[in-house]
Amino acid sequence: MNRDKRTEIFSRWQYIDPKPTTELNYNSPFELLIAVILSAQATDIGVNKATRRLFPVANTPESIFALGVDGLKAYIRTIGLFNTKAANIIKTCNILIQRDNSRVPNDRELLESLPGVGRKTANVVLNTAFGQPTIAVDTHIFRVSNRTAIAKGKTPLEVEKRLLRLVPDEFILDAHHWLILHGRYICKARKPNCPECIIRDLCEYKTKTE
Repeated sequence: MNRDKRTEIFSRWQYIDPKPTTELNYNSPFELLIAVILSAQATDIGVNKATRRLFPVANTPESIFALGVDGLKAYIRTIGLFNTKAANIIKTCNILIQRDNSRVPNDRELLESLPGVGRKTANVVLNTAFGQPTIAVDTHIFRVSNRTAIAKGKTPLEVEKRLLRLVPDEFILDAHHWLILHGRYICKARKPNCPECIIRDLCEYKTKTE
């Protein structure tokens, strides 16, 4: 795929959704961090249901840490891997309190040192909370990037690096959100909805659906 095609693809996405953002509900960088940790192998809908109960009760490192692991589990037990996530979140809150003055750092290395926070989670927080030009490659973005040929790669990290290099600069800040939304609602895993796709004529997927 050439630069002109990529520019047109992102121009169309920008036209229909000028200010894309995450579908996770949050009101602070800390709430976003907790929501993204919870979202691993879970749906945004499921996470939002849990945080709708949790955040009115506890939405700071101190207040969630005060709940303890068992107290936190009561709010997130509907989410997959809630035992591990509860333990990681309590540890993360303690580190934020002790090391970062209860603030979420806008630094990749510090974020990735937190329990339950990997590269993908760090990228989401850096991009969505702090406006940094990062791209968190999840299953949706990995699929869309390879299927359309926007940025092919065999691993999420390879796709991430190619996207950062190939996406035109004017679109890089919002590219993550456009890609994930396209994968979630149009370019689905089992059967992409090609007839409703606004980039159908630009996409290089060979076996488009009718």
